[in-house]
Amino acid sequence: MKKISSAELDALVAEATVDAYGEYEQLDSFAVVIGDRLALPFETTVLGVTVTVTAIELNPGNQITARCRRGRYRQAIGVLDLPVPTPPPDGWDWVEAYRHWTSLN
Repeated sequence: MKKISSAELDALVAEATVDAYGEYEQLDSFAVVIGDRLALPFETTVLGVTVTVTAIELNPGNQITARCRRGRYRQAIGVLDLPVPTPPPDGWDWVEAYRHWTSLN
């Protein structure tokens, strides 16, 4: 994965939060942007097990999560806790922008 510069991350954060006022609206904006722009489904490995990420959601606890599945099992995992898939799916830069935004708040 190509390293995204701090300036590029700042620009993505600004784009995602342009009409959002306050931390909660900005969080909601990131959930929408990631959900819209991250190519789903994709596979990644969690604790040594391959899972398929099928959706992005904003949970009531104010955390953006990835809905993961493996066979008949389902689990929500914080999007920032997901290992970066190889290769990363299109739109993964928005997850990195969200990570950057959380480091600023």
